[in-house]
Amino acid sequence: MRKRIYIDFSYLIMLAASFGAVIVLGVIVAPVVFHSDKILVDTILDHYNSGIIMGEVFHRFSYWLYVVAVSVSIYEAAMYKIGQRDAVAFASAVTVVFSSLMFSAVYSPKILSMQAIGLEATQSDTFKNIHIASELDFKILAVGLLVLFVRRLMLLRIS
Repeated sequence: MRKRIYIDFSYLIMLAASFGAVIVLGVIVAPVVFHSDKILVDTILDHYNSGIIMGEVFHRFSYWLYVVAVSVSIYEAAMYKIGQRDAVAFASAVTVVFSSLMFSAVYSPKILSMQAIGLEATQSDTFKNIHIASELDFKILAVGLLVLFVRRLMLLRIS
């Protein structure tokens, strides 16, 4: 058995865990936080304070996305260098890297800075557009992670 198999499996686990985290944050955590009025009894969080909590969750997740972007870049560059070139893996890796960096370095900081200004800033059209773009980017990231995971798994089986 090749020694590189441990690196390959670690990479696949990282991709799968990242995809799982994106799905859990988007499908489970965000709806629970923004609809806390249906869960809490005596305390009601308004939409603004729910957004502050979600902003902090996504801010902390951004650190993991930086790790993912660097890891994907290094792994895919190594695969390219040893001759395992695949158009689908390359395209999905580029998607993962750019959407991770867009979410972590652009959308999250802008949303957090607008939240720090106050409630008025979060009700502006600019905030709404940035928020919609960040949601779209998060969905693109999920698709990119899934495609990259499946393609690398298929290529691992072939080699």
